[in-house]
Amino acid sequence: MKLDEFKIGQSFRTKSFKVTKEEIVKFAGEFDPQYMHVNEEKAKEGRFKGIIASGIHTLAISFKLWVEEEKYGEDVIAGTEMNHIKFLKAVFPGDELYTIVKVLEKKQNRSATGILTVLLSTYNDKEEEVFEGELSVLIKQ
Repeated sequence: MKLDEFKIGQSFRTKSFKVTKEEIVKFAGEFDPQYMHVNEEKAKEGRFKGIIASGIHTLAISFKLWVEEEKYGEDVIAGTEMNHIKFLKAVFPGDELYTIVKVLEKKQNRSATGILTVLLSTYNDKEEEVFEGELSVLIKQ
């Protein structure tokens, strides 16, 4: 979709994604190797009583789910900004996540491009919000 096709307030719901312990440990081992993500024994002694996903992993899953909806398609040029990132609740192995994407703002930039800002709100299968963040992209008009 081009910038002009998106409407302020419009929202989309993505498909679901089931998070596994193996994916949590693999992602964190490479990008966020803190004990609560990679060391099951130590994580059991911590606040969450077990392994949890890295917040950055949750953000990545949220973005993946949105991109797979193919609303940007080949009209997107590049990401430009992320703001108000909030990790609201821990994500555990076995959680199924989905994202609600709401169009917040559209700005014409140049004659053929503009900036689209959306709010990603990600929920688990208990309908608890686990992540929220604004994403802006440069997109064709």
